[in-house]
Amino acid sequence: MSDTPKPEDPRSPRGNPPLQPGLGEVMGVAGGLPPLTVAPPPPSLEAPEPPNLDRRLRSRRTFVNVVFSVLIAVMAFVALLPLLSVLAMLLVQGGQRLSLALFVELPPAAGMEGGGIGNAILGTLLMVGIASLIAVPVGILGAVYTAEFGPETKIAGTVRFAVKVLSGLPSVLAGLFAYAAVVLWTGHYSAVAGGVALSILMVPTVLLTAEQAIKMVPQRMREAAIGMGATPTQVTLHVVLPTALPGIVTGVMLAVARAAGETAPLLFTAMFSNYWLTRNLMEPTPSLAVLIYNFSTSAFPNQIEIAWSASLVLVFLVLVANIVAQIWTARSHKL
Repeated sequence: MSDTPKPEDPRSPRGNPPLQPGLGEVMGVAGGLPPLTVAPPPPSLEAPEPPNLDRRLRSRRTFVNVVFSVLIAVMAFVALLPLLSVLAMLLVQGGQRLSLALFVELPPAAGMEGGGIGNAILGTLLMVGIASLIAVPVGILGAVYTAEFGPETKIAGTVRFAVKVLSGLPSVLAGLFAYAAVVLWTGHYSAVAGGVALSILMVPTVLLTAEQAIKMVPQRMREAAIGMGATPTQVTLHVVLPTALPGIVTGVMLAVARAAGETAPLLFTAMFSNYWLTRNLMEPTPSLAVLIYNFSTSAFPNQIEIAWSASLVLVFLVLVANIVAQIWTARSHKL
């Protein structure tokens, strides 16, 4: 045996640090060497264990979430219960007289059978239309000024204060104002006087709702239009108002719904009529609200049944107007 020491293997742990395996060793083709084994990934890179869903469903947080969700649903149903009960009562009581004759015949006199509410429907549409022609332009123009052109001026502050006070004004006072301003001046109860009274009640709702809708328009849209050379008027007409249109239409529909159901202003301004409308707007005009008021206290069952049917028709007209407005607004917003 020779005492000559053998050269130390450079890959031995006692020598230099081990060399990285060459390509041949990794591929297992150099001299039949076995392929390099790859170490398993560390535990941190392994897929986490699935959560214990049973434990989470029984956790305190999940239990509290379920309890409050059920509580909110119950409270929402309780809040809607008066509305649902009224609608159910209208369908049961008013649906008994729904027929074509109800819409094409005149109101019956005391003790008579049959009859309808055709003239009252037309009168309501006429006076609400007159009120909308007055209130909608005034309300939108006022909202444009208070939100766009002079939001911090004293005039805008005065307008906001006056409109908020007017929104809480009793409807009978609006009727007294229209009576003094129109009926006494013209000497006639008329559809015009009724429309003026209803417009006073519509203006606050339209103005306040339109102002909030205009303020919700992003400022960057105004800046982009101004950067393209648009004037403030063009920005308002072509950018702000089209963008705020859904909110404005919602306010208008709320105002129309309130005006259609008002009775006290019409008692001082339009009164009632048992005849069909004529082309003369300066004469007493029937309405659904006054017809319901007159017939609901009647001693004759026929008139009481017609009052129930008129209430159902009034609610249906307001509902249809809101649905049509929302559909039209959604289509125009997409375009």
